Amino acid sequence: MSQPEPSQQQVPSSPVSFYEKHKVIYAKGVRGFFDNWRIGLVIFTQLIFYVTPWLQWNDRQAVLLHLVERKFYIFGVVFWPQDVIYLSALLIVSAYGLFLVTAIAGRLFCGYACPQTVYTQMFMWIENWVEGARNDRVKLDKAPLDARKIRIKGTKHLLWLLLSLWTGFTLVCYFTPVSELIESVRTGNLSGWETFWIFFYGGFTYLMAGFMREQVCKHMCPYARFQSVMFDPDTLIITYDPQRGETRGARKKGVDPKAAGLGDCIDCGLCVQVCPTGIDIRNGLQYECIGCAACIDACDQVMDKVGLPRGLVRYSTETAMARHLTRKEILSHIVRPRILLYTFILAIILGLTAWFLAHRIPLKVDIIRDRSTLAREADDGRIENVYTLQIMNTEEQAHRYTITVEGLEGAELADGNTVEVPAATLQSYMAVVRVPPEAGKKGANPIHFGIVAQENPDIKVREKASFLQP
Repeated sequence: MSQPEPSQQQVPSSPVSFYEKHKVIYAKGVRGFFDNWRIGLVIFTQLIFYVTPWLQWNDRQAVLLHLVERKFYIFGVVFWPQDVIYLSALLIVSAYGLFLVTAIAGRLFCGYACPQTVYTQMFMWIENWVEGARNDRVKLDKAPLDARKIRIKGTKHLLWLLLSLWTGFTLVCYFTPVSELIESVRTGNLSGWETFWIFFYGGFTYLMAGFMREQVCKHMCPYARFQSVMFDPDTLIITYDPQRGETRGARKKGVDPKAAGLGDCIDCGLCVQVCPTGIDIRNGLQYECIGCAACIDACDQVMDKVGLPRGLVRYSTETAMARHLTRKEILSHIVRPRILLYTFILAIILGLTAWFLAHRIPLKVDIIRDRSTLAREADDGRIENVYTLQIMNTEEQAHRYTITVEGLEGAELADGNTVEVPAATLQSYMAVVRVPPEAGKKGANPIHFGIVAQENPDIKVREKASFLQP
């Protein structure tokens, strides 16, 4: 039997993977200027998050998004569902603020204030404290499973779980008064939703910060994908200076690198070892870079040791690298049309929001006409319509309001024209409006209700309604 031609021979098939194999990143700790900033911001943001629910204001929780009562307490201000416009303004300001920061300084938010970065940093502090430095962690993971490894790993995961559950509990404290939540935990009477969110948020904190870490930034975070839209050649990014650093290579102390045909980079690899996402910044800007600047701190320390100037890895821009701009010239390029536009829009939105908040009237009124009885004749021959006034006192003090009606000659309220509404409460008031039968025209006639606080005449609203004449 003849043998098949080589081109016709069957080639054994081998599986082809479309996914990159996950490699555990053992980020090396580094201290320096940017690391100190990162530590400071982690402490600052988490103090705000963990401490705020315990603050008191007017005998209540200072910041409470009370979903059951449908009231949002922010220190001395109470927001109701009707104030959703302010939530929209907050989201718009946050978005434009992020655009502005990104256009100026790249992924600065990711490296210093993103919750994923912050909690990963906190989990890594626990990991370093329990398991040791980078080399100790690598050895521990390669060691066989024994009592010592179980004890160390168990301690780390126990501390991670405690921090995660406390984080989930703190989150729920923003939506349920902390005193009620503590009592519910003590008595075992947590509601289903409270239990769900404590364990849901705590579980995801444990998963994301403890296990997924850089995978969230590389594969799940949408910000990394659309950041290039907000970058331009004058955006500050972490860069490696190839003209100064290449050709890389080790050298003996005291050897002139230029004479040896080498650049300033000694190819120590520390910039890769300290990177939390495991990239090599010397390969240029990559979407995985979160802008934490750990590589800058590491490289500056190496440059100090070998007696070379700092800044081989530094914050710079594409324009600055190409034109060799000075720091002063780099800063002068920050003010450009895109930045001015973002700043102008942000200032307008902030100004309008602040103005409306400052002039916000703590009184809202909805008028609902009784549709079961469109119009009826009273005993004295006058025509009357019935309305329900939903009076919302959004201040944290009770008010007595005077109600008036105008728009038709002789219009008046049949009963009393005052109503007292407790602090931060919605109360209904039945208003019976009577007019002479000759007033107005047949059909709908426009009238207006005036509601004024007796304690403060500046608190007043004027709402339109219609009066039906038979």
